[in-house]
Amino acid sequence: MSPKSLSARVVGALALAAALPLAVTACGGGDGGSGGGGGDTIVIGTKFDQPGLGQKNPDGTVSGFDVDVATYVAGELGYTPDKIEWKEAPSAQRENLIQNGQVEYIAATYSITDARKEKVSFAGPYLVTGQSLLVRSDNSDITGAASLENNKILCSVSGSTPAQKIKDEYQGVQLQQYDTYSACIDALKNGAVDAVTTDEVILAGYAAQNPGAFKIVGQPFSEERYGIGLKKDNTELRAKINDALRKMEESGAWKEAFDKNLGPAGITAPTPPPLDN
Repeated sequence: MSPKSLSARVVGALALAAALPLAVTACGGGDGGSGGGGGDTIVIGTKFDQPGLGQKNPDGTVSGFDVDVATYVAGELGYTPDKIEWKEAPSAQRENLIQNGQVEYIAATYSITDARKEKVSFAGPYLVTGQSLLVRSDNSDITGAASLENNKILCSVSGSTPAQKIKDEYQGVQLQQYDTYSACIDALKNGAVDAVTTDEVILAGYAAQNPGAFKIVGQPFSEERYGIGLKKDNTELRAKINDALRKMEESGAWKEAFDKNLGPAGITAPTPPPLDN
């Protein structure tokens, strides 16, 4: 090999090495802990199967209240909607997606809990709801959580706080766990389970999507505080997200997003909860 060709190869290798970090940042939306605004795009996690909150549509777009909140926050971080890459964030995978840097943050009906705060940090909360029950519209023997103890088959999602609450407090219930709530809804439709449990706003979305098929029964029996999950101890990004949430609430954009996405399910917009310090 001539000195000239060797020199050309070395120069080419150096140029490729210099370009690689830029390419990774451009397609990956930063390093998952940059504090926002660090790349050409941003990767955000949300649910793809929860109508009214986070749902992937036939045309490939995503919509819902969580999506609108996450999009507003991204805008405050310097990302227009066309610069957002949406990644599905099933309940059992949310912490791993954040810890592995696959997403910058997650807005996916993500309840703030002490156990989760050991692994990730949270901004918010941006919504408070409660666990409830969804049954078929012709059901008359399930009226609330206590009536589940008679060997009823209840469906929830693996890795979710509603599933854990049932395990902890309602041992007389036969709990069936699936990967997604849409799978639970299918099981409820075909009679494989007697009820589905998760947060009331999630159940309301499914009820609205299937008019006349289902009804919510009883009173909520927990308090769920939805937050935006991000890499643990990323205080800079957490502060920026909280500032964005505060601005969204004060400007009226929060209520507008709630009414648009969850109003059709018959839920009145509550007062936004105070943000954690």
